[in-house]
Amino acid sequence: MKRNKTVLGLVITDGVGFRNFILSDFIREAKEKFDEVIIFSCLPNSAYSGHSINCRIKEIPIFKEHFVTWIFRKTKEIAHLKKYASNNYGIRDNLKINYNNAKTLRGFFTRAIFKITDWFHSEKNILFIEKLQELSFRFHKNNSLFDKLLEENPVDILFFTHQRPPFIAPIIASAKRKKIKTASFIFSWDNLASKGRMAGLFDYYLVWSELMKKELIYFYESVDKDNIFIVGTPQFEPYILERYIESKDSFSKRFKIKTDIPTVLFTCNDSSSENDPIYAEILAEQIKSKKVIANLIIRTSPAEEPDRFMHLKNKYPFIIWNFPEWKLTRAEHPEPWTQRVPTTNDILTLRSLLAYSDVVINVLSTISLDAFIFEKPVINPVFGNNENELFNDQHFLKYKHLTHLVESNSSYIVHNQSELTRAIEDCLQNPRIKNEARKAFIRLEIGGEINGTSNRIAQTLHSIVS
Repeated sequence: MKRNKTVLGLVITDGVGFRNFILSDFIREAKEKFDEVIIFSCLPNSAYSGHSINCRIKEIPIFKEHFVTWIFRKTKEIAHLKKYASNNYGIRDNLKINYNNAKTLRGFFTRAIFKITDWFHSEKNILFIEKLQELSFRFHKNNSLFDKLLEENPVDILFFTHQRPPFIAPIIASAKRKKIKTASFIFSWDNLASKGRMAGLFDYYLVWSELMKKELIYFYESVDKDNIFIVGTPQFEPYILERYIESKDSFSKRFKIKTDIPTVLFTCNDSSSENDPIYAEILAEQIKSKKVIANLIIRTSPAEEPDRFMHLKNKYPFIIWNFPEWKLTRAEHPEPWTQRVPTTNDILTLRSLLAYSDVVINVLSTISLDAFIFEKPVINPVFGNNENELFNDQHFLKYKHLTHLVESNSSYIVHNQSELTRAIEDCLQNPRIKNEARKAFIRLEIGGEINGTSNRIAQTLHSIVS
């Protein structure tokens, strides 16, 4: 029997999806367009406590990948990387990371997969392997639960907040079997040009920009360009929402900021960015020696505990620390870092840090875009190379998504301490010097105004089913 109402199924895949689609205005906008919004959550229900979203929330069963499924997924991913490796440094680097010399069963199969995919890595091959992966789900004990979940909670379209986590693949397959339309938001600026294959193919795609649309068409030959919609990203929408705006006076008092000197903000990546503690200490020494007169705030990564910075906290008591309020909602998960969820206060704090700092320093992360939105100068330190003892972070500059940043000349990319010192001086003395380049880079990466992003996404999804 045909339903008379339109229902959106929103798949919250992880903590970042929670931030983008729960802590923005998306739920409110979606409820205005659809008769009902059902949240299918890869996070526990407890993550939504205290948030007045007034939606049914259905936990998606935890999917722990069987070995056979892993073989097909890994083959699909490596084949995808092999297909596009020849003219893409980031993908070649990703291939190296995926290689496994371990004398284990997975190590053996990984090496075998690398050999097989030397010959079989066409789009046709990849799609065939994906079908085998989907067939393997039928032997998983939770497979029937995914079907039951969608049967008991019928929707017109199932919208995923991230396209890559392996644990969403079974529900994509279940939606296909039940002929439910699927759509996915492309998670981040680097996901298409540098990462591996999606968890599965979707019927529709929502992307940040024209650039991302072109990348999607290039890397996924079977995707119909007419089913790709440019909507921007809700990642930045909280920055313009009144509920996340704090006064500068309140922020300064909360963090004990010296208001008569400028503020330098250093934001850290996760532990894969091995030089972050080194850069943090260099900045601290520059302030200690008065080469730079400024407050120094260091915000650690929400994806990890701040243990690797604790020696600096003790050594430099003048550093102002911000440890992100991302709560681990569930440790017993195949990918526990996906279960970290931000608080509303953390969103407010991050906005204040960006709005009231004078220069933002980070190692080539998307926080550069966040800072650009606030018209703040950005410095990207990359001291490591093959000739010194540091982790080689300069090689990231050859990643496709970062070549756009380099070519835009919108940030200061510095290779040593003296360049860093000069860049800080330039940023503090002439904060608007690269402002037009920053605006141009935002236009390249983000399609549409930040204001109204959630409305555009909700309207796009509704137009698909109406």
